[in-house]
Amino acid sequence: MTPPVEVIGVGDDGPAGLPPQTQALLAEADLVCGGARHLAALPAGPGERVVITKDLDGLVQRIAAARAAGRRVVVLASGDPLFYGVGATLMARLGREAVRVSPHVSAVQLAFARLGVPWHDAAVLSAHGRPLERVLGRAMASHTFAVLTDAVNTPAAVARALLEGGMEDAEAAVCEHLGGPRERVVRARLSAIAEQTFAPLNVLVVLRQPSAVRWGRPLIGQPESAYAHARGLITKAEVRAVSLGRLGLERAEVVWDVGAGSGAVAIEAASLRLDALVYAVERDPEQYRLLLANVRRYTAGNVRPVFGAAPAALTNLPDPDAVFVGGTGGRLGEVLEAAGARLRPGGCLVLNLVLLEHLHAALAWLRARGWAVDVTQVAAARGTPTGEGVRLAALNPVFVLAARRPEAEEGG
Repeated sequence: MTPPVEVIGVGDDGPAGLPPQTQALLAEADLVCGGARHLAALPAGPGERVVITKDLDGLVQRIAAARAAGRRVVVLASGDPLFYGVGATLMARLGREAVRVSPHVSAVQLAFARLGVPWHDAAVLSAHGRPLERVLGRAMASHTFAVLTDAVNTPAAVARALLEGGMEDAEAAVCEHLGGPRERVVRARLSAIAEQTFAPLNVLVVLRQPSAVRWGRPLIGQPESAYAHARGLITKAEVRAVSLGRLGLERAEVVWDVGAGSGAVAIEAASLRLDALVYAVERDPEQYRLLLANVRRYTAGNVRPVFGAAPAALTNLPDPDAVFVGGTGGRLGEVLEAAGARLRPGGCLVLNLVLLEHLHAALAWLRARGWAVDVTQVAAARGTPTGEGVRLAALNPVFVLAARRPEAEEGG
């Protein structure tokens, strides 16, 4: 029987801190893969050694070939290999039966233990090798959380991003080299963490008062008064609610809000999908200032404001899974071309339109490309007090045009 790949979690004290049975696996291995730091700490042995790099495909192929040849393979990883680690990759690629994991205590466990803080309800986020923007939505929505950092997304960089996003100057701690002789725990406010440099091996922990958390509650169709806006330029609550329902946000990772105005749609979309990045594109300087103010007010960490006019401002954005168009600045055709070309197959496009001519033009463009289309006219009326009671005051009707890009297009 072919032995499984042994994936072994290692602490800051290196392989020397492993139990005897795990040491025996290392001594008998024909191939040992690990980070340069872990391999350098191994005693001399006959087994081949391979440094793990960013080329995980090459690593998996090499391990699979060695295993097929009957060689005994050991992979060393920090902490728990199944927690944002190589263990998950190997299991996904080689199969669960082909991998056996021996975890070490994770750095996150040790960090909360050193701080004396229970962590059963903490959020654990990774900015290691990932865009920092990907963790900010969850961070802003959490009262206790830990962040795994790297050389780019350092504790200082994370702290600055949190403060710039509107988080209060919360209590925090950076825990370095946990479990090793160089262990150090620095407790400070985020503002102090933002000015310091730390050892590369660290975990950032942020401890907030639950009452300070302003982000994380699903927002759908809030009253216009919930957002700073000017001259009545805001998508009305009723139209917002219908539009968000049509956007298909359940699996979206990237959302565009084109003509975002003061940001009401972008903020509510982001609140419904904390793991998504919502790019709010606005060309008017006054509206953009209001957008920034509203994002900071709600600490909407996963909203990314973009100043500029579509379609040019869309060029450098990642391809979206959903697109909302609230305004085009007279460039409906150009915006449709740009958004339609970049929207991922199966993604949703929702437009708010007032003029019949714009509705007809958009329908013609979408139907010519075989997109499934749905049109709703939102014609709401709100109760308004009068001297003798309540009357209904009609809002301007708005067409909500929703379309889905085909999974496979002709010629594609």
